Amino acid sequence: MEFNEYVEEIEKSLRLVAAAVRRKGRVLLREHDITSPQFDALIALNNEGELTIGELSSKLYLAYSTTTDLVDRLEKAGYVCRQRDLVDRRVVRVQLRPPGAQIIEEVLRARRAYLHTILSHVDVSTRKTILEALELLLTNMANQ
Repeated sequence: MEFNEYVEEIEKSLRLVAAAVRRKGRVLLREHDITSPQFDALIALNNEGELTIGELSSKLYLAYSTTTDLVDRLEKAGYVCRQRDLVDRRVVRVQLRPPGAQIIEEVLRARRAYLHTILSHVDVSTRKTILEALELLLTNMANQ
């Protein structure tokens, strides 16, 4: 078996799947009047807990000023709040609020429903094979 066998096809398939999910995701986010970077910020806060603007900037690969503007909009919408650190008052942490968590759940529920529709024509054993292949790929990527 050649080293590059299927690599090009796998890369292309992953890219196309990611693009399709992104397109559908943008539609879902528009319904909730939230942008992709804002949603990514909510997800990061949900996964990591409270973060400083700098930490959030790093996680999102955005400039500090861009992240500050993004947090301003999320705060205005009531999805996050800023809290001064109790130890170092110069440090401001961003916290996810219940409405932000609710938006995450609604969007993820809609994404899962979309994926359920797509996979409804795929038998269970093939779904399991897809999941196992994706888990293997993620494991190998995490080890790099």
